[in-house]
Amino acid sequence: MDPTPSPPPPSTSSDVRTWCVLCHASALLGLFFHFLGHILGPLIVWLMKRGDSPEIDAYGKESLNFQISMLIYDAVAAILCIVLIGVPILIALWVLNTVLVIIASVKAGQGEFYRYPFTIRLIN
Repeated sequence: MDPTPSPPPPSTSSDVRTWCVLCHASALLGLFFHFLGHILGPLIVWLMKRGDSPEIDAYGKESLNFQISMLIYDAVAAILCIVLIGVPILIALWVLNTVLVIIASVKAGQGEFYRYPFTIRLIN
């Protein structure tokens, strides 16, 4: 059995597509509200709208899985700050998170499902 679910079919509804974009783009709130801001945005959007469309549910799960994975990687890098290699790793993770969220948001706006790399799939 393949552990990765198949992506949902592309939506024709602009309302659904907008919510799919928000599932990803809301993670950028972490730039302003640093602690857990990356997770809270997608979590709120997903919890509010997951029942409206299977697409929104899938996009929300993908965004949440990525943000939880990034939180784990940030925690490991923070521990590595004790030996000074954590600081450049934290900076790289911040840049990677921002770039991948923007890519995912653009893809969602085009109706394409984006699978984040380096993601631990905790929510199925």
